[in-house]
Amino acid sequence: MLIKKIAFFELEKWEEKYLLERLRLGQGWQAVFYNRALTPSLLKKIKDVEILAVFIYSHITPEVIKQLPKLKFISTMSTGFDHVDLASCRSRKISVSNVPFYGENTVAEHTLALILALSRKLAPSLEGTKKGDFSLDGLRGFDLKGKTIGLVGLGHIGWHVARMAQGLEMKILACDPKPDKIMAKKLGVKYVSFEYLLGNSDVISLHAPYNKNTQHLLNKENIKLIKRGAYLINTARGGLIETEALLQALKHGIIAGAGLDVLEEEYFIKEEKELLTKSFKARCDLKTVLQNHLLLQTSNVIITPHNAFNSDEALGRILDTTIDNISGYIKKMPKNLVKLQSFEVKGRL
Repeated sequence: MLIKKIAFFELEKWEEKYLLERLRLGQGWQAVFYNRALTPSLLKKIKDVEILAVFIYSHITPEVIKQLPKLKFISTMSTGFDHVDLASCRSRKISVSNVPFYGENTVAEHTLALILALSRKLAPSLEGTKKGDFSLDGLRGFDLKGKTIGLVGLGHIGWHVARMAQGLEMKILACDPKPDKIMAKKLGVKYVSFEYLLGNSDVISLHAPYNKNTQHLLNKENIKLIKRGAYLINTARGGLIETEALLQALKHGIIAGAGLDVLEEEYFIKEEKELLTKSFKARCDLKTVLQNHLLLQTSNVIITPHNAFNSDEALGRILDTTIDNISGYIKKMPKNLVKLQSFEVKGRL
């Protein structure tokens, strides 16, 4: 019997075990696993592979593709796919699938946690009680019911936040280049301009993608438009906010507080799961980045270490989607296919 091969790269032991328990390949298929990225030396061991499953440190270049004559399908265990040469895949008729989303509710729940932490002054409350201080001085919070939340970006994560906000009886404003009027009516979302949202929201939460058009979406010019005393939440990408502008807005009381899971210095992060890899830890010391950040010294700012995505369920969904992608290819029912052409997100919110 002719054996067809699948090669997995950049897996931790628990991920390998997870895949082995759930991946039903059937007869005629053989899977091999590597805990590191694909390198030229490893290419010799997978010459006859038909399916590649990789993360972002395995660069699938034209040279790599040339050395894998039987390769027909690539499943990247990430949302991004710029580590795969799509032009070469197109010329060889190699299909590529990705994990388009996996943590929409996970990140939304962390967003809500940051909002609640600010509205009920959880950080200073905890700091006080740990020191034996049970005084309520300076700990008065505010209700979310009746307040207005402004959502910048209504993708999978933004809609989850909108559902939560509706449950809290908040008013919901939103800014997005592709309005979904049916969902908006269902959840009581009002689409407005970015400027109107800034000036009329009690809580502003960012859920936009990061690209050259959204870099410093909130900056020194427009941050002054924010309703005085509003709170700012960012669980998307640090580069959406100009740090200097945020510091000035906090200093002058334009913004009453901020909940940040991401910082501008994290520009080098492409995939959240990257934060958990040994390769990332070896080249980037986030602790040093955070320690040197002025925002850490600001009492009305809560910073979490880019942890919004990090749940057992979200990481499991990455692997589950990869399993579905591979199974779909084998059954000739492909899923989550990437268009084999380069593109960029156009337009500014």
